[in-house]
Amino acid sequence: MADDKTKVGGQDRNRINLNQDYEVRDWTQSLGVTEDELRKAVAAVGNQADKVREYLKAK
Repeated sequence: MADDKTKVGGQDRNRINLNQDYEVRDWTQSLGVTEDELRKAVAAVGNQADKVREYLKAK
């Protein structure tokens, strides 16, 4: 299923999509981590942004 960029907000803001280059770029900048750190965090706790933030803070 393609990512429809006209439908944003809600769940889309709370999830990290590692398949979209612009999202990876934005999330790494927002969270202050490298792409590798972001990918490891998502692999560990899933793609919900709040859980990824908690995971990264604990490290």
